[in-house]
Amino acid sequence: MLNVVAIMGRLVADPQLRQTTTGRNVASFRIACDRNRKGPDGQNQADFIDIVAWERTAEFICRYFQKGSLIAIDGRIQTRNYQDKNGNNRTAFEIVANNVNFAGPRSQNANNQGAQGQQSYAPAPAPAPAEYAPRPIEQQAPAASYSAGSNEDFALIEDEGDLPF
Repeated sequence: MLNVVAIMGRLVADPQLRQTTTGRNVASFRIACDRNRKGPDGQNQADFIDIVAWERTAEFICRYFQKGSLIAIDGRIQTRNYQDKNGNNRTAFEIVANNVNFAGPRSQNANNQGAQGQQSYAPAPAPAPAEYAPRPIEQQAPAASYSAGSNEDFALIEDEGDLPF
């Protein structure tokens, strides 16, 4: 069987880190995904998808993502049954996140405040060694121009109709 989901959207609210009664970290949140078409009123349409993340993935999300952050998730669909407050049987569909990645620009998440009030820092890039430094424009080789060639630059390859594979 195959149950694989890849989805990208924006967080609807700040994710919250909770713990189960057994002490496992869990984060539940919702993302909005555009449908790439407009509704009858001319407005963009979106789907709101529930996501669940466990342990280190949950901690990562709560630390580096906030409301409005663009997030890319791959995981699996999970269903579960429950009874609502009125005693009606319900089924919940959600995505269990396996891998989570930043999908927005780096500046969007660079100064985010973590869920525990810790500032997240990105290390400054190390300067490139001198031998890898870009050369001034006048020292760079000219760009290749493929439109400058002629048909005589190409040779016809003779074959006997046999395919090489």
